[in-house]
Amino acid sequence: MDARQLAVLRELGDRGSVTAVAEALFITPSAVSQQLAALQRNVPVALTRRRGRTLVLTDAGQALAAAATEVATALARADAAVDVFLADPRGPVRVSAFSSAATAFFPPLLRATSAGGPPVVCAEHDVAQSRFPALCADHDVVLAHRLDHSPPWPTTVSVTSLLREPLDVALPADHPLTGQASVGVDQVVGQPWIAVHEGFPLLAPLEAIAAAGGRPLTIAHRVNDLTVVAGLVAAGGGIALMPRHTAPSHAGVVLRPLGDLVLARHVDALVRPEGAYRAAVTDVLDVLTRAAGRLVGDG
Repeated sequence: MDARQLAVLRELGDRGSVTAVAEALFITPSAVSQQLAALQRNVPVALTRRRGRTLVLTDAGQALAAAATEVATALARADAAVDVFLADPRGPVRVSAFSSAATAFFPPLLRATSAGGPPVVCAEHDVAQSRFPALCADHDVVLAHRLDHSPPWPTTVSVTSLLREPLDVALPADHPLTGQASVGVDQVVGQPWIAVHEGFPLLAPLEAIAAAGGRPLTIAHRVNDLTVVAGLVAAGGGIALMPRHTAPSHAGVVLRPLGDLVLARHVDALVRPEGAYRAAVTDVLDVLTRAAGRLVGDG
Protein backbone atom coordinates (compact mmCIF):
# COMPACT_ATOMS: atom_id res chain seq x y z
CA MET A 1 0.00 0.00 0.00
CA ASP A 2 1.11 3.52 -0.77
CA ALA A 3 1.38 5.94 2.18
CA ARG A 4 -0.16 8.76 0.13
CA GLN A 5 -3.16 6.61 -0.79
CA LEU A 6 -3.65 5.78 2.90
CA ALA A 7 -3.44 9.48 3.75
CA VAL A 8 -6.21 10.25 1.23
CA LEU A 9 -8.40 7.53 2.77
CA ARG A 10 -7.80 8.92 6.23
CA GLU A 11 -8.66 12.44 5.09
CA LEU A 12 -11.90 11.17 3.55
CA GLY A 13 -12.86 9.64 6.90
CA ASP A 14 -12.05 12.87 8.75
CA ARG A 15 -13.46 15.39 6.25
CA GLY A 16 -16.46 13.51 4.93
CA SER A 17 -16.30 14.32 1.20
CA VAL A 18 -14.03 14.06 -1.82
CA THR A 19 -14.31 17.80 -2.40
CA ALA A 20 -13.15 18.60 1.14
CA VAL A 21 -10.22 16.20 0.79
CA ALA A 22 -9.21 17.77 -2.51
CA GLU A 23 -9.26 21.27 -0.99
CA ALA A 24 -7.23 20.16 2.04
CA LEU A 25 -4.56 18.42 -0.02
CA PHE A 26 -4.48 21.03 -2.82
CA ILE A 27 -5.31 18.47 -5.51
CA THR A 28 -8.32 17.93 -7.77
CA PRO A 29 -11.32 15.77 -6.82
CA SER A 30 -10.38 13.55 -9.77
CA ALA A 31 -6.92 12.99 -8.25
CA VAL A 32 -8.54 12.05 -4.93
CA SER A 33 -10.75 9.50 -6.70
CA GLN A 34 -7.75 8.07 -8.54
CA GLN A 35 -5.81 7.60 -5.29
CA LEU A 36 -8.77 5.88 -3.67
CA ALA A 37 -9.28 3.62 -6.71
CA ALA A 38 -5.60 2.64 -6.71
CA LEU A 39 -5.80 1.77 -3.00
CA GLN A 40 -9.01 -0.23 -3.51
CA ARG A 41 -7.29 -2.42 -6.15
CA ASN A 42 -4.94 -3.70 -3.44
CA VAL A 43 -7.65 -4.48 -0.88
CA PRO A 44 -10.11 -7.41 -1.27
CA VAL A 45 -13.00 -5.67 0.58
CA ALA A 46 -14.82 -2.42 -0.20
CA LEU A 47 -13.36 0.62 1.48
CA THR A 48 -15.95 3.19 0.43
CA ARG A 49 -19.69 3.29 -0.39
CA ARG A 50 -22.16 5.86 -1.63
CA ARG A 51 -24.50 7.60 0.76
CA GLY A 52 -26.62 9.65 -1.58
CA ARG A 53 -24.14 11.78 -3.52
CA THR A 54 -21.48 11.50 -0.84
CA LEU A 55 -18.68 8.95 -0.70
CA VAL A 56 -18.17 7.58 2.81
CA LEU A 57 -16.00 4.87 4.39
CA THR A 58 -17.23 1.36 5.03
CA ASP A 59 -16.36 -0.40 8.26
CA ALA A 60 -13.30 -1.87 6.53
CA GLY A 61 -12.42 1.58 5.25
CA GLN A 62 -12.66 3.03 8.76
CA ALA A 63 -10.40 0.25 10.09
CA LEU A 64 -7.83 0.94 7.37
CA ALA A 65 -8.09 4.69 7.98
CA ALA A 66 -7.27 4.07 11.64
CA ALA A 67 -4.26 2.04 10.53
CA ALA A 68 -3.33 4.91 8.22
CA THR A 69 -3.13 7.14 11.30
CA GLU A 70 -0.63 4.73 12.80
CA VAL A 71 1.35 4.74 9.54
CA ALA A 72 1.40 8.54 9.47
CA THR A 73 2.55 8.58 13.10
CA ALA A 74 5.35 6.10 12.34
CA LEU A 75 6.47 8.12 9.33
CA ALA A 76 6.50 11.32 11.36
CA ARG A 77 8.52 9.55 14.05
CA ALA A 78 10.95 8.34 11.36
CA ASP A 79 11.25 11.85 9.93
CA ALA A 80 11.98 13.20 13.40
CA ALA A 81 14.64 10.53 13.94
CA VAL A 82 16.28 11.46 10.63
CA ASP A 83 16.22 15.15 11.61
CA VAL A 84 17.93 14.34 14.91
CA PHE A 85 20.50 12.16 13.11
CA LEU A 86 21.27 14.87 10.55
CA ALA A 87 21.61 17.57 13.20
CA ASP A 88 23.69 15.52 15.66
CA PRO A 89 27.28 16.82 15.51
CA ARG A 90 28.46 13.92 17.66
CA GLY A 91 27.34 11.10 15.39
CA PRO A 92 30.24 8.84 14.34
CA VAL A 93 31.67 9.41 10.87
CA ARG A 94 33.35 6.59 8.95
CA VAL A 95 36.30 7.92 6.95
CA SER A 96 38.27 6.00 4.33
CA ALA A 97 41.56 7.23 2.84
CA PHE A 98 44.29 5.98 0.56
CA SER A 99 47.59 5.42 2.37
CA SER A 100 49.38 8.77 1.98
CA ALA A 101 46.17 10.72 2.64
CA ALA A 102 45.58 8.59 5.73
CA THR A 103 49.02 9.58 7.03
CA ALA A 104 48.37 13.27 6.37
CA PHE A 105 44.72 13.60 7.36
CA PHE A 106 43.88 11.01 10.01
CA PRO A 107 45.96 12.65 12.80
CA PRO A 108 44.18 16.05 12.54
CA LEU A 109 40.84 14.25 12.40
CA LEU A 110 41.62 12.38 15.61
CA ARG A 111 42.88 15.57 17.28
CA ALA A 112 39.59 17.26 16.34
CA THR A 113 37.69 14.37 17.93
CA SER A 114 39.62 14.77 21.17
CA ALA A 115 38.84 18.51 21.10
CA GLY A 116 35.10 17.93 20.91
CA GLY A 117 34.62 17.18 17.21
CA PRO A 118 32.62 14.25 15.84
CA PRO A 119 34.08 10.80 16.53
CA VAL A 120 35.67 9.26 13.45
CA VAL A 121 36.25 5.64 12.48
CA CYS A 122 39.27 5.46 10.18
CA ALA A 123 40.01 2.90 7.47
CA GLU A 124 42.72 2.71 4.81
CA HIS A 125 41.74 1.71 1.27
CA ASP A 126 44.13 2.24 -1.63
CA VAL A 127 42.27 1.29 -4.81
CA ALA A 128 42.23 2.11 -8.50
CA GLN A 129 40.78 5.55 -9.26
CA SER A 130 37.53 4.16 -10.70
CA ARG A 131 36.78 2.27 -7.48
CA PHE A 132 36.89 5.17 -5.02
CA PRO A 133 33.22 6.24 -5.49
CA ALA A 134 32.01 2.74 -4.64
CA LEU A 135 33.67 3.03 -1.22
CA CYS A 136 31.06 5.67 -0.35
CA ALA A 137 28.57 2.83 0.14
CA ASP A 138 30.44 1.76 3.28
CA HIS A 139 32.06 5.02 4.40
CA ASP A 140 30.62 8.47 5.11
CA VAL A 141 33.68 10.27 3.70
CA VAL A 142 36.16 8.84 1.19
CA LEU A 143 39.49 10.53 0.55
CA ALA A 144 40.33 9.82 -3.09
CA HIS A 145 42.85 10.98 -5.63
CA ARG A 146 42.70 11.45 -9.37
CA LEU A 147 45.23 12.76 -11.85
CA ASP A 148 45.13 16.01 -13.77
CA HIS A 149 43.17 15.58 -17.01
CA SER A 150 41.52 12.36 -15.82
CA PRO A 151 37.70 12.10 -15.94
CA PRO A 152 35.85 13.89 -13.12
CA TRP A 153 34.17 11.95 -10.35
CA PRO A 154 30.66 10.69 -11.19
CA THR A 155 27.62 12.74 -10.23
CA THR A 156 26.58 10.01 -7.77
CA VAL A 157 28.98 11.53 -5.22
CA SER A 158 29.38 15.01 -3.76
CA VAL A 159 32.98 16.27 -4.08
CA THR A 160 34.95 18.55 -1.77
CA SER A 161 38.27 19.51 -3.33
CA LEU A 162 41.11 19.42 -0.79
CA LEU A 163 44.36 19.67 -2.76
CA ARG A 164 45.83 19.97 -6.20
CA GLU A 165 49.13 18.31 -5.39
CA PRO A 166 52.22 18.39 -7.64
CA LEU A 167 54.09 15.12 -8.17
CA ASP A 168 57.83 15.45 -7.66
CA VAL A 169 60.78 13.16 -8.31
CA ALA A 170 62.07 11.53 -5.13
CA LEU A 171 65.86 11.16 -5.14
CA PRO A 172 68.33 9.70 -2.64
CA ALA A 173 69.82 12.53 -0.58
CA ASP A 174 73.29 11.88 -2.04
CA HIS A 175 72.10 11.78 -5.67
CA PRO A 176 73.90 14.28 -7.96
CA LEU A 177 70.59 15.75 -9.17
CA THR A 178 69.65 16.98 -5.69
CA GLY A 179 71.92 19.96 -6.27
CA GLN A 180 69.46 21.29 -8.88
CA ALA A 181 66.26 23.23 -8.15
CA SER A 182 64.43 21.02 -10.66
CA VAL A 183 65.21 18.05 -12.87
CA GLY A 184 64.54 17.37 -16.53
CA VAL A 185 62.86 14.36 -18.11
CA ASP A 186 66.05 13.55 -20.01
CA GLN A 187 67.93 13.38 -16.68
CA VAL A 188 65.59 10.88 -15.02
CA VAL A 189 64.14 8.77 -17.83
CA GLY A 190 67.12 6.42 -17.82
CA GLN A 191 67.17 5.93 -14.03
CA PRO A 192 65.81 2.81 -12.31
CA TRP A 193 62.32 3.57 -11.00
CA ILE A 194 60.14 2.43 -8.14
CA ALA A 195 56.57 2.29 -9.45
CA VAL A 196 53.12 1.43 -8.16
CA HIS A 197 51.35 -1.71 -9.28
CA GLU A 198 49.34 -1.84 -12.50
CA GLY A 199 45.92 -0.20 -12.30
CA PHE A 200 46.80 2.43 -9.69
CA PRO A 201 46.65 6.17 -10.46
CA LEU A 202 50.33 7.06 -9.99
CA LEU A 203 51.35 4.76 -12.82
CA ALA A 204 50.01 7.09 -15.52
CA PRO A 205 52.48 9.93 -14.72
CA LEU A 206 55.36 7.50 -15.10
CA GLU A 207 54.01 6.59 -18.51
CA ALA A 208 53.93 10.32 -19.32
CA ILE A 209 57.60 10.61 -18.34
CA ALA A 210 58.46 7.65 -20.56
CA ALA A 211 56.54 9.18 -23.46
CA ALA A 212 58.23 12.57 -23.00
CA GLY A 213 61.62 10.92 -22.76
CA GLY A 214 61.06 8.72 -25.80
CA ARG A 215 61.97 5.45 -24.06
CA PRO A 216 60.36 3.01 -21.62
CA LEU A 217 61.26 3.29 -17.95
CA THR A 218 63.22 0.61 -16.15
CA ILE A 219 61.02 -0.48 -13.25
CA ALA A 220 63.21 -1.86 -10.47
CA HIS A 221 60.48 -2.33 -7.82
CA ARG A 222 56.69 -2.13 -7.59
CA VAL A 223 55.42 -0.83 -4.25
CA ASN A 224 52.24 1.12 -3.42
CA ASP A 225 53.04 2.18 0.15
CA LEU A 226 54.88 5.51 -0.03
CA THR A 227 56.61 4.93 3.30
CA VAL A 228 58.19 1.80 1.86
CA VAL A 229 58.96 3.65 -1.37
CA ALA A 230 60.77 6.38 0.57
CA GLY A 231 62.86 3.76 2.34
CA LEU A 232 63.81 2.15 -0.96
CA VAL A 233 64.73 5.49 -2.52
CA ALA A 234 66.88 6.40 0.49
CA ALA A 235 68.63 3.02 0.24
CA GLY A 236 69.50 3.64 -3.42
CA GLY A 237 66.95 1.24 -4.82
CA GLY A 238 65.80 3.70 -7.49
CA ILE A 239 63.94 6.98 -7.87
CA ALA A 240 60.19 7.49 -7.66
CA LEU A 241 57.34 9.95 -8.04
CA MET A 242 56.13 11.37 -4.74
CA PRO A 243 53.23 13.74 -3.95
CA ARG A 244 54.65 17.01 -2.67
CA HIS A 245 52.41 17.65 0.33
CA THR A 246 51.31 14.20 1.56
CA ALA A 247 54.48 12.16 0.98
CA PRO A 248 56.09 10.77 4.15
CA SER A 249 59.14 12.76 5.17
CA HIS A 250 62.44 10.87 5.14
CA ALA A 251 65.88 12.27 5.93
CA GLY A 252 67.40 10.24 3.11
CA VAL A 253 64.98 11.47 0.41
CA VAL A 254 64.94 14.78 -1.48
CA LEU A 255 62.02 15.89 -3.69
CA ARG A 256 62.67 17.84 -6.88
CA PRO A 257 60.01 19.00 -9.38
CA LEU A 258 60.18 18.16 -13.05
CA GLY A 259 61.03 21.38 -14.81
CA ASP A 260 59.75 20.38 -18.24
CA LEU A 261 56.67 18.28 -17.43
CA VAL A 262 53.80 19.29 -15.12
CA LEU A 263 52.46 16.33 -13.16
CA ALA A 264 49.83 16.68 -10.44
CA ARG A 265 46.95 14.92 -8.77
CA HIS A 266 43.76 16.06 -7.07
CA VAL A 267 42.97 14.93 -3.53
CA ASP A 268 39.20 15.07 -2.96
CA ALA A 269 36.72 14.08 -0.29
CA LEU A 270 33.82 12.07 -1.72
CA VAL A 271 30.45 11.82 0.04
CA ARG A 272 27.09 10.44 -0.99
CA PRO A 273 24.88 13.50 -1.64
CA GLU A 274 22.47 12.71 1.18
CA GLY A 275 25.37 12.29 3.59
CA ALA A 276 26.47 15.87 3.01
CA TYR A 277 23.44 17.04 5.04
CA ARG A 278 24.74 15.44 8.25
CA ALA A 279 26.19 18.00 10.64
CA ALA A 280 28.90 15.57 11.75
CA VAL A 281 29.98 14.93 8.14
CA THR A 282 30.08 18.67 7.47
CA ASP A 283 32.30 19.10 10.54
CA VAL A 284 34.67 16.40 9.29
CA LEU A 285 34.87 18.04 5.86
CA ASP A 286 35.72 21.35 7.55
CA VAL A 287 38.56 19.68 9.48
CA LEU A 288 39.87 18.09 6.29
CA THR A 289 39.74 21.39 4.40
CA ARG A 290 41.67 23.20 7.14
CA ALA A 291 44.21 20.37 7.32
CA ALA A 292 44.72 20.57 3.54
CA GLY A 293 45.34 24.30 3.83
CA ARG A 294 48.02 23.71 6.44
CA LEU A 295 49.69 21.08 4.25
CA VAL A 296 49.95 23.50 1.34
CA GLY A 297 51.17 26.26 3.65
CA ASP A 298 53.82 24.02 5.18
CA GLY A 299 54.88 22.83 1.72
